[in-house]
Amino acid sequence: MIQLVHRASSLSGTVQLPGDKSISHRYAMLASISEGKSVIRNFASSRDCQSTLGCLRTLGVEITGTGDRVAVNGRGLRGLRSPGVVLDAGNSGTTMRLLSGILAGQEFESVITGDDSLRKRPMGRVIDPLRLMGAAIESRDRGLPPLTIRGGRLKAVRYSLPVASAQVKSCVLLAGLYGDGTTAVEEPVPTRDHTEIALRQFGAEVRQEGRWIRVEPGPALKALQLEVPGDLSGAAFFIVAASILPGSQVLMPQVSLNRRRRELLDYLVSAGLQVTVESETEAAGEPRGDISVRSADAALLKGLPPIRGALAAALIDEIPVLSILGSQVAGGLEIADARELRVKESDRIAAVAGNLRAMGAEVEERPDGLAIAGGQRLRGADIVTAGDHRIAMAFAVAGLAADGETRIHDAECADVSFPGFFEMLENVTRPGARA
Repeated sequence: MIQLVHRASSLSGTVQLPGDKSISHRYAMLASISEGKSVIRNFASSRDCQSTLGCLRTLGVEITGTGDRVAVNGRGLRGLRSPGVVLDAGNSGTTMRLLSGILAGQEFESVITGDDSLRKRPMGRVIDPLRLMGAAIESRDRGLPPLTIRGGRLKAVRYSLPVASAQVKSCVLLAGLYGDGTTAVEEPVPTRDHTEIALRQFGAEVRQEGRWIRVEPGPALKALQLEVPGDLSGAAFFIVAASILPGSQVLMPQVSLNRRRRELLDYLVSAGLQVTVESETEAAGEPRGDISVRSADAALLKGLPPIRGALAAALIDEIPVLSILGSQVAGGLEIADARELRVKESDRIAAVAGNLRAMGAEVEERPDGLAIAGGQRLRGADIVTAGDHRIAMAFAVAGLAADGETRIHDAECADVSFPGFFEMLENVTRPGARA
């Protein structure tokens, strides 16, 4: 599918964001190994989260529901069933990495694979700690999927993450539920803590001491009634679009304000964007609130603070759309310490650089980041998404600020994380002059 995007004058209206993808994955997995029936409302409709539900059903979990309401009949910590067929994670690296931690603790063999894109993404960073814990795992060259996992009783470990990764941390913590003692994971820098929060809510004992997160084995996880907040990563596209188009004002109700995700809002406010949060509440340990954004005063947008170090880890998913913002502000944007982007659904560093250049922007591609010149007038172009949902959505935002017509190829990949994104964007877009 080719999605056409034209220059817009402004954005105006209310955007009801889908449920947070990261939280939805974790709720579904933990509900499946809990005792009793959990009900999850506002469950993410993304293809990635549907892949998680599909894998869990294949493992014998009864999951029912329509729309964004999902009921999960848990089978207990060790009650999953040998699948008998290959588990299909689709395009979802989160599904493969997190579920591998649970599969490593099961008394059966399982095979998990994914689509062409996922089979090119290295899984060595979860294979290594799971092998240390006693799981037998086979893969293709360099740790590529499919993964064959023969699990069982695992050994507790103290494991220091070589690279900050919420997914790898989560995989080890989930495997730690099946250990013979306390499992501890050390992070080089803090990453998103949705797994720790969810584990505590379901009844696991999780402690944090400095950089170490510890989990105790063998908990009797309890079923819960849960509501997933809106996806802040999805909100980022509308925040950037509204900020760079004069006269814009957009409201996004009940969005996740997790402390490790809120760094995005702090970063944008520090750069002069007109972003405010109202009606803050908390449910199941996850804060949420209404986000309002107005177009930024051009005088305030002199440049964006560089993204590097711990900030790069915190904003890793938002870097593609922040790169679009960087091309529009006077001082541009410099990104470093983001090598992780090379092994996402696509090589996002190369994809951002190549597509920005196609739109006439000046950008320097570096091994671990980008240097993007600011204040640039973009022109419509053919956007190569490489099947990457965040590239498709980021360059839809770029197209709203560009002269002429922007053609986004394979635009349906946006459904991986945000079904209905283009329709929702069109609903709040006010057409502008087309060059």
